[in-house]
This record gives sequence, C-alpha cells and structure tokens, in this order.
Amino acid sequence: MKADKAKINRLLKTARGQIDGILKMVEEDRYCMDISHQLMATEAILNKANKEILTAHLKSCVTNASSDEEREEKVDELVAMLGKIL
Repeated sequence: MKADKAKINRLLKTARGQIDGILKMVEEDRYCMDISHQLMATEAILNKANKEILTAHLKSCVTNASSDEEREEKVDELVAMLGKIL
C-alpha cells in the first residue's frame, strides 16, 4: 500500500473510537437521531480513508504499472471498486 499509513491509521483509529462511542450510545438507549449523526460521521471518516487509499492506488499502482496490460488491469480494478461505491 502506497497511501500515507500514518494518516490511514489515524483515520481508522478515529473511526474505531467513534464506533465504540456509538455502541455506548446504543447501550444507553440514546436518542435515535444522535446515534444516526454519529454513524454518518463515522461513515465520512471511513470514506475519507478509502479515498486516500484509492488515490494512492491511482497515483502509484496504476501509473507505475510495468506494462499496458498491467495498467489496464489496475484501472479495471479501480473502475470495479468505484462501481461498488457509487
């Protein structure tokens, strides 16, 4: 993985902390909308981490592919992933 590992780790640890907080909110029977807001915030962090990883893939794995065939394979992987996201 060519993405900034420190940044990815920081984002994922933040998301993990938020999930722990959400679990506590559920256990405490907190207001549904408050829980939903926290879930959306966690999703945003996970999406940001995924964007960083996909950007690194494009800038590194795709551009540094050793052949046109390998480059096309990497682009196809990226397109397939974007199809899942969108």
